[in-house]
Amino acid sequence: MADGWQWLAEQFEGHRGHLREVAYRMLGSRSEADDAVQEAWLRLSRSDTGAVENLGGWLTTVVARVCLDMLRWRKSRREEPLETHGPNLVMSRENRGDPEHEVALSESVGLALLVVLETLTPAERVAFVLHDMFDLPFDEIAHVVGRTEAAARQLASRARRRVRGSPTVPAADLSRQREVVEAFLAASRGGDFEALLAVLDPDVVVRADRTAVPAGAPTEVRGAPAVARNALAFSMRARFAQVALVNGTAGIVAASRGRLVIVLIFAIRGRRIVEIDVITDAERLRQLDLGALND
Repeated sequence: MADGWQWLAEQFEGHRGHLREVAYRMLGSRSEADDAVQEAWLRLSRSDTGAVENLGGWLTTVVARVCLDMLRWRKSRREEPLETHGPNLVMSRENRGDPEHEVALSESVGLALLVVLETLTPAERVAFVLHDMFDLPFDEIAHVVGRTEAAARQLASRARRRVRGSPTVPAADLSRQREVVEAFLAASRGGDFEALLAVLDPDVVVRADRTAVPAGAPTEVRGAPAVARNALAFSMRARFAQVALVNGTAGIVAASRGRLVIVLIFAIRGRRIVEIDVITDAERLRQLDLGALND
């Protein structure tokens, strides 16, 4: 019995890395992915796997179902109020765990993609991740999401369209917008005041949701120097932000553990930013049309 238990544990450890990758892409959170993998181990330890021919596939299905349940629970929760400290241009809520490791994981997948995945329904997200990222056939995905094979295909197709987004400007204009927004984000991350001034119109204005500022604080900042100083104050948190498609144009999204917490929408004239809208209100965030920009 002990030898059988040890063999099972060794087999599971051999699949742990893959299972963690599956769970992370579904959940966007390192800690939640670890929880899902641990639950898969508990289910494995309580199951009779004697007739299982493909243990890796069996475990992937189990993890996917666990993640689906977690996503459904997440969607049913009431949105938590954001705790912010001023009209933060590139901020995120404090992360639990190791921030450096969380950033590395986000970058390996694409933080913008994780944020867009968060806007999908749980079943759409599971179908898209399993098929488009891990090449699982739709007949197996159908068992995970509890739908027919045709319905599973439709789920993945709808998710794919959402992920790609729909630009509302010509490709050349979108490319120019992206260059300007990327320059703004790079300057914020690097703490480069002069580089920020270079991409900001002298009369730039930032308007933030009331939820983004402390009680009684102004929701509007005007002038390039003031806006640049504000961006520099949160340069460390800019690591958790990435350029994405927002309502068809280039914007910035920031997330905590894969969950969208702030979006920046830009108005650009020529190669200068003239307006920035900072959105943190949960209801407004849900109404945004987000997409991952292709590299």
